Amino acid sequence: MNRRELLKAAAVLPLSQAAWTTLPGSAHAQAAWPARNISMIVPFPAGGQADLAARPVALALERILGKPVIVDNRAGGGGGSVGNAAAARAEPDGYTLLMTLSSLAVLPEADRLFDRPVSYEMSQFAPVARVLADPTMFTVPASAPWKTIKDFVEDAKARPGQIPYGSSGPYGTLHIAMEMFAASAGIKLLHVPFRGAGPALTGLLNGTVQAIATAPGTVRAQVADGKMRVLAGWGAERVPSFPDAPTFRELGYKDVEFYIWAGLFAQAALPAPIMSKLRTAMGEAVRAPEVIRTFEAAGSPVAYMDAPEFAKFVDADSKRLIAAVKKIGKVE
Repeated sequence: MNRRELLKAAAVLPLSQAAWTTLPGSAHAQAAWPARNISMIVPFPAGGQADLAARPVALALERILGKPVIVDNRAGGGGGSVGNAAAARAEPDGYTLLMTLSSLAVLPEADRLFDRPVSYEMSQFAPVARVLADPTMFTVPASAPWKTIKDFVEDAKARPGQIPYGSSGPYGTLHIAMEMFAASAGIKLLHVPFRGAGPALTGLLNGTVQAIATAPGTVRAQVADGKMRVLAGWGAERVPSFPDAPTFRELGYKDVEFYIWAGLFAQAALPAPIMSKLRTAMGEAVRAPEVIRTFEAAGSPVAYMDAPEFAKFVDADSKRLIAAVKKIGKVE
């Protein structure tokens, strides 16, 4: 090899090495994460539990990671399926995350129930951290005639299929909770699906629907302002922010229990070094004073679980919810 060939080889080698070490899946790229903006998909409009969880956490992560974390409300498809599917299809590079609800596991089963194409599978996701976990609350307008669940059930039996209730979409968290109760009480209600919990709450305020199952944090302000009334809760125990609302268990509905949790997910193929950094950042984010204050002010205290514990929780909760879907069957 002459001098000219040696110089040419020496010039090419650093360029080829640089190109290799900047490939998205390379160790260098993983070590540099994050190098740009991160998108946090919320598969619902603003105003619901997933959005409540995402915004303060995104701000905290932005401070911790040093890059913007942008909340992307991507509603549609009923129950969050459009946003969930978009996150499942995204590159597993740590730049597209998903803050979603327990309906994540239910929606593929609902698709199978109706013989529809399944838009994603749970196996495409890796749980990162649970953020919130609240029992749903049975909420009606303050102007409604019902003061107790007994009042509501008696009226529903007298007018089958005539009392409209709102949900975040077919087989979403709010839909499943209400159908659990309706099946146990032996009543038929009129399901009115919205694009998310926020629009469903608006529907309750403007009289489009007369009842809703929703997280405590999303209705606390309206209840305090005298616009809504909570009649019962789906938890095993009463919610501290609504101490006068009995649980369905107390009222004799032993099989009516439902929690609306919000958690962060990434793609199953996310490289381990990025997952490790993300888990560490999430552990710090949920302990940030500003995040704790925001959640407590909304009546939804932090219910953090790190990835291993959260994965076990998701597996157990998903099995219970899928069993509920199969028991409920096809409902519109």
